[in-house]
Amino acid sequence: MIAFLASRLVKGVVVLLAIAVLNFALIRAAPGDPATVMAGEAGAADAQFVEQLRVRFGLDRPILEQLGIYLKGIVTLDLGYSYRQNRSVASLIGDRLPATLLLTGTAFVISLALGTLFGALAAARVGRISDSLITTGALLFYATPLFWVALMSQIVFSLKLGLVPNVGYETIGAGYTGLARVLDIGHHLILPAVTLGLFFTALYARMMRASMLEVAGADFVRTARAKGVAPGSITRRHVARNAILPVVTLAGLQAGQIVGGAILTETVFAWPGIGRLMFEALAQRDYQLLLGVFFCSSAMVVLFNLVTDVIYRLVDPRIEVGA
Repeated sequence: MIAFLASRLVKGVVVLLAIAVLNFALIRAAPGDPATVMAGEAGAADAQFVEQLRVRFGLDRPILEQLGIYLKGIVTLDLGYSYRQNRSVASLIGDRLPATLLLTGTAFVISLALGTLFGALAAARVGRISDSLITTGALLFYATPLFWVALMSQIVFSLKLGLVPNVGYETIGAGYTGLARVLDIGHHLILPAVTLGLFFTALYARMMRASMLEVAGADFVRTARAKGVAPGSITRRHVARNAILPVVTLAGLQAGQIVGGAILTETVFAWPGIGRLMFEALAQRDYQLLLGVFFCSSAMVVLFNLVTDVIYRLVDPRIEVGA
């Protein structure tokens, strides 16, 4: 297991460095000059002031030298400085990252739990009305754009019914502390987390249903039935345990993508996470902050994949560690 983890860590570092180079190239290839944008915001767009800004933020240096400085900063965990926010990129991401992890983690748990549950129920009642309802609902939420679901959920559950808050991370000016603040944040978390998790719930439900139906026809399941094992025990111990392996694989791959889905969710619900920070940095052409957010998101994806490999090994001990 130690050799397995070391191998995955080395591969993860190589992938992160490659992603950092690619992100740097894509950002620099984007149209627009950040120095001109900064000068325009300051109300002085003359050539001398623009050149001063380029020198101040290192934009006058050759591209390869800028890349070398950027990669050196990544190795030393220095993500640079945001000219727009007048703060270090690491501090800005550090302020927003807990909110994103809370949102995406909650949405991930909700989607995985509901997806496997509904998928198992649909497989156990295949051909019945409940199976048709679950399958149709999963297809509907999978095909519906995330931003539309977010807007409709705001209108229905917040504006019309008043069950949950509309936007925000917590009640502004309430001054809650301790448990009261935790409950207030949880109240604000319900709508964005469920909205973000619905899309992935549909994926896991369809995958779990198909996997359980496939495993149910395997030889070892027929043998268990022939031996007189109770149907409930067969479903839990033989079918569901083996059918969940593809769902774990898919969940590991989707865990990183859920961060990307958080960009729309955080923007619609005014959730102060790195997804919204990325959108703000893009609008302001804050290239250094964009690179920092991209790198942080990529690191989260690599970490999720590593955790998935470990969990997959624990769920199915037949898998070789050195694979």
